[in-house]
Amino acid sequence: MGVRGKVEQLVDDLAPVSNITIQERRSADGLDAHVPMILRDGALYDPDLDRFFRNLPLNGVRSHHSLRAYGYDVLVWVRFLSEACAKAVWQAGRHDVLAYHRVRRRAEVGQRISAASWNRAVACLDRVYRWGVQEGLIAEAPFTHRSVWRQGYAGRRAQIAARNDAYEPAARRADVSFVTLDDYRRFRDVGLRGLLPDGGTRPGARDRNGIRNALFSDLLVTTGLRLEEASFLFASDLAVVGQPPGRQVWLELPDALTKGDRGRQILLPARLLEQARAYIAVERSHAVAKFQRRSGWQSLDRPILVHQERSNSRLRLRDGGDIALDLLSPEERGRIIVCNDDGTPSEPAVLWLSEVGLPVQPNSWEVIFARASARCRSFGFDVKISPHQLRHSFAVHMLAMLIQHRLRDAALPAGPMEGYRQVLGDPLQQVQRLLGHASLATTYIYLDHIAARADTVDTAVEELLALLPSETSL
Repeated sequence: MGVRGKVEQLVDDLAPVSNITIQERRSADGLDAHVPMILRDGALYDPDLDRFFRNLPLNGVRSHHSLRAYGYDVLVWVRFLSEACAKAVWQAGRHDVLAYHRVRRRAEVGQRISAASWNRAVACLDRVYRWGVQEGLIAEAPFTHRSVWRQGYAGRRAQIAARNDAYEPAARRADVSFVTLDDYRRFRDVGLRGLLPDGGTRPGARDRNGIRNALFSDLLVTTGLRLEEASFLFASDLAVVGQPPGRQVWLELPDALTKGDRGRQILLPARLLEQARAYIAVERSHAVAKFQRRSGWQSLDRPILVHQERSNSRLRLRDGGDIALDLLSPEERGRIIVCNDDGTPSEPAVLWLSEVGLPVQPNSWEVIFARASARCRSFGFDVKISPHQLRHSFAVHMLAMLIQHRLRDAALPAGPMEGYRQVLGDPLQQVQRLLGHASLATTYIYLDHIAARADTVDTAVEELLALLPSETSL
């Protein structure tokens, strides 16, 4: 189940308050159309709260995924205030937060949410009430804060100011779920490709998208791409990448496609690039042909028509003008339709297409992964894999292997901190760049999970022992 499904389930589980609802889209142009609205009896719940939502894109919350998560976290909270406390959103106090914690984290099994989900909700609500204080709507927030000191990278002491006391410690560790390589192979071959456990073809199998699905899955697990980033790659992104002389090639991700509009480069294995180009030439071409016969662009909401020619950074619009790739949101990338020389709409720009040539949306990939997991379980494999788990898997396995290589290649350290930097610093920074983490602290969470990579840990320990002086040399 994706994040959207989880938060919607939280809404259903909390309380049957039918008069407070959420509207995920509003009548607005451009990106503002995806800013959620909280309603009471079909009307706006609170004008100031709605102003907070409309200001979110200016404060760094721009993706549809993040905006929707904010909307549902606030919805659950205001429903709780109305049902259990008979209060509006700006009347909440510290005791209401404590009561909310008892309901959400100490309830019966089946209604209780995880510590990671609780911390995500607290971060959202903390932002709401900080904004309320800044705007003069309330005198103080219902949360208490304290300054926390933590050891920084390379021995530096860094202050983390104003930590919310409502956070539950170490919840992020439980939020990391990664897949062993053996389980992944079963999931890909049996679940996505539809093969039998022995590698044979299932009698009567008709999963025509198995090659596409397995290729998409391989892309996630070998690059660490987020689901939304991988879903809205352009087919032309792979065409402009030259054939690599080695085993990998750098692929540039535009700013607006990535979380936080930071942009980054990913390493794409050459073998995967060849397979993707084969998919474009055969399976995707068949889907494009159906798209053209059915005039599929007419079924898209507000298609953006562009000419085939593109520079490295801009698309030329059919009706005049151009647009920078760095400004296109993931949702807008899904609406790009490439036209023929005569201006006739030809095909979607995105790489991954359904059988009838329409872009495969992120929630569709989540359904595909859920069905593949169910297929694996029908053969007795205890596998339940989501797209985001493959990002975690990339991080854990890549970090473990980089540390292993660092242990093998490192010379004797000049001092304790220099040795620590050589063993951990460089691999962490490499994985941070590949994943697009804004802070190295976010990448640190994967260190706790390397112990599960027993094969790599065993090898690393043996190589570490090899670096130590032998008893005979003492």
